[in-house]
Amino acid sequence: MRSSRTVLAVALLGMALGGCGGTTTGPGVAEEPGPAQIADSWTSCRAAAPQAGAVLSVPNTPTPTPTAPEPKIGRIDPAFTPVAAVLCGREIRPGVNGGQEQTATERRAEQIAPLLAALRLPNEQADGEIACTLDMVIPPWLALLDDRGRWLRPYLPTNVCGRPRTEVSDAIAGLSWTTVDTRTVGQVESPAAEAAGCAQRWADMVWVETSNGRPGPPASDTSPAAGPLRLCVYQVPASQQGGGKPAGDFVYGGPLPAERQAGVLRGLANRRAVPDCQTPASRFAVLRPLDGAAGPDRYVELDGCRRFLVAPPTGGAQLGQGDEALAALLGPV
Repeated sequence: MRSSRTVLAVALLGMALGGCGGTTTGPGVAEEPGPAQIADSWTSCRAAAPQAGAVLSVPNTPTPTPTAPEPKIGRIDPAFTPVAAVLCGREIRPGVNGGQEQTATERRAEQIAPLLAALRLPNEQADGEIACTLDMVIPPWLALLDDRGRWLRPYLPTNVCGRPRTEVSDAIAGLSWTTVDTRTVGQVESPAAEAAGCAQRWADMVWVETSNGRPGPPASDTSPAAGPLRLCVYQVPASQQGGGKPAGDFVYGGPLPAERQAGVLRGLANRRAVPDCQTPASRFAVLRPLDGAAGPDRYVELDGCRRFLVAPPTGGAQLGQGDEALAALLGPV
């Protein structure tokens, strides 16, 4: 076991996920909850909250369920005397052989007086209209235990925007937490995807765009200028083919050889008519600037209809028709 005050940077990550932009009017005063339901005999985060903190899904991993329904969240009953807090969450860590893994963690703290004081605060009340940002907020999965091993899920008092009060998050971050359990949930990024510089999963945007009827006419007869490109190829599971936004899993990729890139860009500059086709691709390629600079994303169906899509960052995607020759240039590198 190890103890650290820095672990909360990850545990509280869900409380301030990337902003969606803009503002909205505050929700006003939150309804005051009743007392929390008290559950018997705490066992572990693995049993009580196997999905706690799972903001990022793990491909090809079964979705675990709690061994029993979670008790109702509420205020701390005066008859319940907490002596410890448990925090269940997830982290993304480097894999032993490269790539990244998602791990589930259970942490425990016993000097919790500051936390209890924060949890007993009232909800903040808005005085008039309040401008709130549209960030997605996921409160931490927190439980309190008493000296008999019973436990409950405490209500987190909210600010005028309906999010946990800063006193609560500060109190959680200020406790001395000890990690009592860590287990690997699944692979987020494979060593091969990391080495290739590719994401582990990607959406088949040719299918997405054509299903929504948004692409423009075939690409122009002059290939846009392009620096070195990175090739990433994905396999779409049969269960997702033809869906609203089919996602593929990484198969192979890396820097596209210069001699192949010239042929690929010529193939993407043809003006063949795009016939009506409804056959989903089982594999598709994504081509992006090797240096990460802004530039059009290029998608190519490697089977099925063999269409391609050139999607500039400013919008105005263009649809074109590929062929077997183009698909062959996008083989393993």
